Amino acid sequence: MITQKVSLREKIGYGFGDAASSMFWKIFTFYLAIFYTDVFGIPAAAAGTMFLVTRIWDTANDPIMGIIGDRTKSRWGKFRPYLLWVAFPFAIIGVLLFTTPDLSLKGKIVYAYLSYTLMMMAYTAINVPYASLLGVMTSDSNERTAFASYRMIFAFAGSLLVVAIFQPLLDAFKQNGIDVSTSYQLTMMVVGVIVIGFFLMTFSWTRERVNPPKEQKNNLKEDLKNLGKNIPWFVLLGAGVMTLIFNSVRDGVAVYYFKYYISNDFSQESAVYLSKMTIAFSTFYLFLGQATNMFGVMMAKPISARIGKRNTFILAMLGAAFLSIGFYYLDKNSIAFVFTLQALISFCAGIIFPLLWSMYADATDYSEWKTGRRATGLVFSASSMSQKLGWTLGGSVTLWLLAYYGFQANVEQSPDTIRGIKYMMSYVPAIGALLSGLIMFLYKLDEKTMDKVMADLQERRTAEE
Repeated sequence: MITQKVSLREKIGYGFGDAASSMFWKIFTFYLAIFYTDVFGIPAAAAGTMFLVTRIWDTANDPIMGIIGDRTKSRWGKFRPYLLWVAFPFAIIGVLLFTTPDLSLKGKIVYAYLSYTLMMMAYTAINVPYASLLGVMTSDSNERTAFASYRMIFAFAGSLLVVAIFQPLLDAFKQNGIDVSTSYQLTMMVVGVIVIGFFLMTFSWTRERVNPPKEQKNNLKEDLKNLGKNIPWFVLLGAGVMTLIFNSVRDGVAVYYFKYYISNDFSQESAVYLSKMTIAFSTFYLFLGQATNMFGVMMAKPISARIGKRNTFILAMLGAAFLSIGFYYLDKNSIAFVFTLQALISFCAGIIFPLLWSMYADATDYSEWKTGRRATGLVFSASSMSQKLGWTLGGSVTLWLLAYYGFQANVEQSPDTIRGIKYMMSYVPAIGALLSGLIMFLYKLDEKTMDKVMADLQERRTAEE
């Protein structure tokens, strides 16, 4: 195994980038659907269709950004400069996404299409290069897993931060006489400033070290051909999409679950009382999930070191699927069991994410080993593509199912609608988790194979020097 130690400062710096991305991503996952239906004022089915239609362009946008990153030349490297160039537009478009213009219903739907498309393009422009950094900061497989673990710990720390401040900021603005739509906009401004600062820290604290072979020339046709033969890449793409469907359905319906099912009055959510603090059930549920996600991330490296990345991934996803089914059988008074299941499921989900990012880097090395060409950005674009595709499919399914079960915003829901919300907290995400685990059985890059791949690549790079 190739050994190449990297400083703690750089690992922390890399982590700040996903803290930034995750703050926005969790806002999209937890609050965008209910913002569209209960504040922005468009039907659930229309919002679900918008999520899916805009993904047609965005599916192509991710590999395009990977190709652009691979061909970028600057004094900062191939991927780092995008953290500097895109941070400010990323934050500004996030504010526009949660802005409610004074338009007709048709005008609002058009605005939602435009602002959401721009948001996903900005997310691609900064997150594909950020993800690709993992493949060029070090060639040490263990250090990559460490980088991925720091990334995910900071991702969930960013998620914890945004869950802790988002609803309280909204409530604080509303209590000062500001209408709910403007409160969303102002809250996003506060979050945007934090996000910009985190991305700039990642840009400043990281470095690129792994370069393509010296004789390699730009050849897009060859890169795409090689990608088409990269079976591990396709496996990770499929498993990643299913994992994000699992997560996005559970997360996207959670606020509806507490507002319309757990609470006795949908206009005033039940709360947890801790000392002198009052925390809404949904906020505590989401915060607990992010905290136990972090614990899962921390356990990913020691568990995978003992039983392998693939086996760890499979066991975690099958466990999450089994536990998710239990949600359907909980009544509204079983709040302790609701929180217990959330903690256990989130622990399982947390384990798999650093493994997934580390395996994308392994798939990049495998492709170079097989073909003699390295296309880090193109391979890592799968990470962003699967993330957004999985979230979009999960978000669309959530909103379509809400419409199918007769959901109406800001009124008491029918028994059929409540049953549908319970399905979306249990059986629907369980199917996504189960498929993710089954797909991963096809992944063949075990630790022994990667040891050989890295040793051979190191010999080639040494011979080039």
